[in-house]
Amino acid sequence: MKPQILITNDDGIHSDGMRFLAEALAQIGTVTIVAPDRERSAISRALSLYHPLRITQLEKGVHVLDGTPTDCVLVGAHFILTRPPDLVVSGINRGWNLGEDTAYSGTVSAAIQGTLLKIPAMAISSIDYSEESFRRAARFAKKIGAEILSGKRLLKETTLSVNFPVGEPKGVRITRLGVRRYLTEILEKTDPRGRKYYWIGDGRPADRAERGTDVWAVKHGYVSVTPLKLDWTDFDFLARMKPIEWDGA
Repeated sequence: MKPQILITNDDGIHSDGMRFLAEALAQIGTVTIVAPDRERSAISRALSLYHPLRITQLEKGVHVLDGTPTDCVLVGAHFILTRPPDLVVSGINRGWNLGEDTAYSGTVSAAIQGTLLKIPAMAISSIDYSEESFRRAARFAKKIGAEILSGKRLLKETTLSVNFPVGEPKGVRITRLGVRRYLTEILEKTDPRGRKYYWIGDGRPADRAERGTDVWAVKHGYVSVTPLKLDWTDFDFLARMKPIEWDGA
């Protein structure tokens, strides 16, 4: 029986990167796409709790959902596939997901939802939007996916976040999260009826490219593979944290 592979993204159903990813992964399993009906970037792990979700099948194995990337994984795994997927792959995202990006990223969050369902999962992102780069990233996803499916790489409570540099990579680096913080731009405007509204822009990232981080790797021409844990506990702080007394407040 061929492995079942669930693919999603946060760039929407018409993303080129997802098409190349599906073509490559179809060589190692049966691919099912469940993707948002439009771009859902920077939506993190949002779930659609207050409106019903509707699925449209565009063709065999290709479904569009009017929800978030995390919704896509939940609905795909529970209702569209006839059995739970053996692998969840999210991407190929248009743009890096480095450092603090991972907290906002719909691409990474979709993969994390796979991990929460106890399904091996990874997210693939690239700053280079050329066909050659997308095909390169898709081939790498196939390589890692095959190793996961064969049991060579075991993922239990870990999600892999993979980022591709510009051009031909020099190699692969196993990395930790780096520092990438955004100088967010928020504009205040007034609509024709005199009511104020606010528009949040992307802003420009302030990176700290320390050696060993995902930021350093991609900026030096390497593919970055970062293992992400579900446990966000700050264990260093926990070890030195002073007790807090309950005073009945």
